Order: sequence, then structure tokens, then C-alpha cells
Amino acid sequence: MSKMILIIEDEESIQNIIKAFLEDAGYTVVLAADGLEGIEQFRANKPDLVLLDLMLPKIDGFAVCEILRKESHVPIIMLTALDDDDSQMKGFDALADDYITKPFSMPVVMKHIEAVLRRAEQGGAAPNTVIRYKEITVDTDSLTVLVGTESVSLTTREFEILKLLLENQGRVVSRERLLDTVWGYDYVGDEKIINTHIKNIRKKLGVDYIETMRGAGYKIEKED
Repeated sequence: MSKMILIIEDEESIQNIIKAFLEDAGYTVVLAADGLEGIEQFRANKPDLVLLDLMLPKIDGFAVCEILRKESHVPIIMLTALDDDDSQMKGFDALADDYITKPFSMPVVMKHIEAVLRRAEQGGAAPNTVIRYKEITVDTDSLTVLVGTESVSLTTREFEILKLLLENQGRVVSRERLLDTVWGYDYVGDEKIINTHIKNIRKKLGVDYIETMRGAGYKIEKED
């Protein structure tokens, strides 16, 4: 049975391009032209993944994402012309799984879709492992993060980045390794996406143990 993808996009030309690529790859496609219709189609069809524009009529994409996330853990990829850090951080705050800026290459978008769907299918397969650093506790089985006794909500990407850094305490993790490990494919795009995720992780944790190693990557210093 083919996977169903809901496209919430108000520009018909972009809708048609994405729909053609998806259907050619064997996906079933449902379309919505505004935020309100997108929510209705989501509830009616229960898609396997949502491609979500942000600048939508009636209800914007950020609000749509927050509503959908309260109802489901279905993967959501934002497709938008908003390429500034603040918009990307707002998107990940709304718990989107990925963020792709326009103009985009459809073959690259297809790789993003494949990777996000693959990670969603494998989400329950992590071993029961708890990683700790000072007051941070990461449970890779329940996918939970605690700072002290307070729970912190991270997106899937943010969780995987933090997990990889904690698994390599005291060692520098390069941007290339983060992209390859967390995204699961050879990422084609601006490496600033890593900077945005790191900023968001620091903000959500409220403690800053992630050190930026200029020109090299990131590191969490190993505890003595």
C-alpha cells in the first residue's frame, strides 16, 4: 500500500509540480490550498506525511503545524520562502520534523521525504539506553529529555543531534557527521541548518553545554 502525503500549499503551480513528482514515485497525494482545508484534509485522510507551506490563507503554516502536532506525531516537513533563522526556529518550536526553503530542488525534496519517512518507521527501534551529562538526562528508548526534573520537548532532529553529541562527550562532532548521521543521507543545502538546530536546543535546554568549535563542529565537554 502506497504512502499518502498531504500537500498544504496555496500556489497551484507548486502544488502541481510536487504532486507530479510524488505520484511518479508511487505516493498517494492529497491537496489543500489553505490552512483550514489542510487541517480538514488531515483529519479526513490521516496521511503518512505532511508537506506544509507557511504563508497560507486563513490559518498560517505555523498554527497548522501546532494544531496537527497536538493531534498526531505524523512527520511534517515545512516548505517555505522564509529562510531566516527566526522563522526556522519558530518552525522547529512548532515541532516540525524538517524545514526546506524555496526555491528548492524536487529531487532533494524527495530525498528529505524518504529520509523522514524512514526515520518515522524506525522510531520505535531504539535500544533502552539512558545518557547523562550533568543535569541533562536523555532516554533513547522513550525519546525523552530531562534537565534536572523538568521535561524538555525536542523535535526528532534536535533529539538526534543532542543524543549524538552526548554519545561523543569530549569529542568534536563535525557538521558533516551531524548531517550524515541525523539526516541519514548526503545533505544538499546550506549547512546553516545545523546552526539553527543548535540554537534551538540551547534555548530549550536552558543550559549551554554545547560548545561551538569554529571551523570544526560542536562538542559537549566530557565531565571530569
